Formats: sequence, structure tokens, C-alpha cells
Amino acid sequence: MRLVLFGATGFAGGKILREARQRGHEVVGVARHVESLAEPKEAGSLHDEKFVLDATAGADALIVAIPGRPMPDGTKLFDAVPTLFAAAARRGLRIGVVGGAGSLRVVDGGPRLIDTPEFPEEFKPEAGAHAEVLAALQEAPAGVDWFYVSPAANFGAHAPGERTGSYRLGGDVLVTDADGDSSISGDDYAIAFVDELERPTHRRQRFTVGY
Repeated sequence: MRLVLFGATGFAGGKILREARQRGHEVVGVARHVESLAEPKEAGSLHDEKFVLDATAGADALIVAIPGRPMPDGTKLFDAVPTLFAAAARRGLRIGVVGGAGSLRVVDGGPRLIDTPEFPEEFKPEAGAHAEVLAALQEAPAGVDWFYVSPAANFGAHAPGERTGSYRLGGDVLVTDADGDSSISGDDYAIAFVDELERPTHRRQRFTVGY
């Protein structure tokens, strides 16, 4: 497959880039600053519709691994959703989004993680912004093929974890282990993400991954 990955220098984006390339896929890494990336790479923004359409010519999927919160210039991921839809319509490609865990239910029928007292205040802007993106995807035109992968609660550069090659999938409820912990390493998250690209089973759906 030919994949175009926005946010290739970030934690999740970098893991997905490496995993997909190791499996033999052609991945164009896109970021605002691409000096640290190996070819193929392009410097650009998801908020530039012409750039996105040009970059995704011939692509099978567009991967979005950028923060939801506003950037220094005031733009945020939600603002780019119309561009994602335009690329899907024009190029006939699939959209894969690295999502957040905050919009997951802690138990079936229970509150969202972001609405629990334990959820850190400093993470709420990011979690809320990603929840907006998910809601927009769920209202996407019928022809848009997308998927959104929420990680476990403990995920990110602060807790990179180790590659195990295993994971468990869930839907809209947080995946936890027997001790009630919710975590996934960056490498294993990337494995699950690329598995979905190779063998689509969650079309126009959000799913979550954890141990």
C-alpha cells in the first residue's frame, strides 16, 4: 500500500511509520518539519487542502496522527476534517485517525473517561478536541471510509512500553486488564493500527486497543 502519514514525527505517528515500512508499505512521512525523517517525506500541513490533495495522489490511505488541541497558529485538527473528507472523495482513499482515550466509556453505559473525577485537567483540552473529531467522522458523508483508533488510558511518550506483539480490541469502552489497568505500548498500538490498514474490519468505526 501507499500511505501518507501526517504527524510522522510524533510519538504515535513515528511508531506507525516504522511499523508500516517494516511490513513493506510505501509511507510518505509528512510533518511541518521533516529534517529527522527518512525519505519519502514532505513538509506540509493538513490544513492546506491543495497540499493534501497533491500529497495523496495515488495513495491508498491517509493517516492522521497529529494532536487535537490548537496549534500555535490557532488551527486545530477539527478544522481539517472537511479536507479529510475532500481527500477521501477525490482520491478514493481510506482515512485512519490516531484518536484519544478520553471519549471512551469506563464501563458499558458509564461515564466517559474525560468526565471522571480522576481525569487530569491538563489533558482535557486535548481529549475534548479529539472527541470533536470523532463526532465529525461519525457524521461523515456515506462514501467516506474512515477508522479511528483510541489507545488505552496509559499511552504516549511518557509511557512508551515494550513491544509484545499482542493486544486486545474493544469498541467504545476502555480496555483494561485483570487488575483494572488500561495501557498499550507505542509499538503494539502501531501493530494494531497497521493490522487494520491491511485487514479492514472497522469501516466507519471507532475501536480501541489495550492489553
